[in-house]
Amino acid sequence: MVRRVETDLETLQRLGRARDFIDHCYDHPLSLDQISEKACFSRYHFLRLFRQAFNKTPHQYLIERRIEKAKELLGDDELRVTDVCFEVGFQSLGSFSTLFHKTVGQAPVTYRERVQAKRQVPGCFLVMHKLESAENPS
Repeated sequence: MVRRVETDLETLQRLGRARDFIDHCYDHPLSLDQISEKACFSRYHFLRLFRQAFNKTPHQYLIERRIEKAKELLGDDELRVTDVCFEVGFQSLGSFSTLFHKTVGQAPVTYRERVQAKRQVPGCFLVMHKLESAENPS
């Protein structure tokens, strides 16, 4: 009985190493063999264990990480959508746009516009701030 608990803990640690590998190398082309190697499991055994532990496949987890990073980069206006695509590890703008839309619910360009619109300070706030500054000069 004790041996099984140790094995389960060891398995989770090994899976955690593989997940950390994905987190750190999401921007590189990663194969199931490379990821499973980090956990020291055969690819099929690793795939089954990863899915059981995290309720998603390693590929789904990798795509999630890439999309999360893309959302972060799209919030900044410095990179073009194409640059963001390649920066986060996608090999094709078409597949990036399709997966982004499927995951986020809108195209990367639309997402960027929405995020940037939220960052704009409403004019009424600026007027209020100017009035307060005029009343209470520092």
